[in-house]
Amino acid sequence: MVAAIPIPTFHYERDLISKGFEIIAGVDEAGCGAWAGPVFAAAVILPLHSRIRLIRDSKRLSPAQRMRVIEQIKKKAIAWSVGVASQEEIDHINIRQASFLATRRALENLGVAPQAVLSDGFTIPEISVPCTSVIGGDRRVKSIAAASIIAKVHRDILMEKMDEIHPGYGFADHKGYGTKKHQEALRKLGPCSIHRKSYEPIRILL
Repeated sequence: MVAAIPIPTFHYERDLISKGFEIIAGVDEAGCGAWAGPVFAAAVILPLHSRIRLIRDSKRLSPAQRMRVIEQIKKKAIAWSVGVASQEEIDHINIRQASFLATRRALENLGVAPQAVLSDGFTIPEISVPCTSVIGGDRRVKSIAAASIIAKVHRDILMEKMDEIHPGYGFADHKGYGTKKHQEALRKLGPCSIHRKSYEPIRILL
């Protein structure tokens, strides 16, 4: 029997509202596991009355579904924003710290200051408001799932542009992840400027 795919809800947002918080942002990142390109993060503040049926963990949606639902999220959100940490920053401070940096940048870019933050899996350090981490948050929390979609779509668009700048690696297809096609291109062409030099598969080639 196939397990049902969980549908994100506003349960965690409502719980924070019951504790006196009014403006709650969900945050998530995209690209931590890739071998090339920056890491993206997004922050989203959704009104509880928003009705966007297709919001799910971005990995559970097709590219066409993500493109369709991101327009609804941006239209109905109180505020949304994106933050980025470059591959150079990833190599300098490591991927976890770079993802935190991208998330802080996303929160700083919001036009509305949140009073609390809901994050997927990790508590975000060095932010000025309370942060609640939720394991599997992109599957369970609506604002986190919305952030996962925005971060994923914006990063995918950038990697498609990188495919034009650095042809031959297949960035438009695998978005910088370590697929067989990517590994074959690396063996043939060697790393390019957007590869993460601190990652073991790239460091070996260098």
